[in-house]
Amino acid sequence: MPPSSDLIGHRFDDASLLAQALTHRSAGAPHNERLEFLGDALVNLFVGEALYAHWPAADEGALTRARAELVRESTLAMIARGLELGARLTLGPGEMKTGGHRRDSILADALEALVAAIYLDGGFEACRATVMPWFEAPMAALPPPHKVGKDAKTRLQEWLQGRQKPLPVYALLGEAGDDHAKLFRVSCTLVEPQVQTEGEGSSRRTAEQAAAEAAVAAIEALRGA
Repeated sequence: MPPSSDLIGHRFDDASLLAQALTHRSAGAPHNERLEFLGDALVNLFVGEALYAHWPAADEGALTRARAELVRESTLAMIARGLELGARLTLGPGEMKTGGHRRDSILADALEALVAAIYLDGGFEACRATVMPWFEAPMAALPPPHKVGKDAKTRLQEWLQGRQKPLPVYALLGEAGDDHAKLFRVSCTLVEPQVQTEGEGSSRRTAEQAAAEAAVAAIEALRGA
């Protein structure tokens, strides 16, 4: 069942494009890899254009790092989850069995393919108008230009060290899937403030980054409370 037009903001004239965008290669052809290629270029263009307007005083380096932050796999996967794409993906039996609909890499690829499908169905302006609202929250959450580029684990550690608080402890909670397509789940525990978060990723490192990102958000929520 494809996502509704209300959810993604575009009603397809050619439903086969949407179906292809949500079909993983494990399910056979036609799958979404070619659409993913085109969608990657479109996402980079849209996000780069938005950042150029959003940060008129930022230099090339800051803009490049910010774009990398917004188009990275975990960010795209987060947007895909918000659009509920995971439950609507067409996957082969192997990927279905190993939880492919939850994997960041598959979700991110599907989102890029969806962008391309919207572009081919509705044109450039319609595609940009549909896609850019998806990035509003991640863009608003970016740190100032001079701080962009530091990953979540680094930002968390620097915040704790700057206040002479104990460093976070990361622990592997579990892993699932075949060796070539594992999904890792990691916890991040802070003593002061008392915070415990979890993150998932296609590697232990990306899962730790996701847990650290959640910890940073939890700290910010506590400070704002």
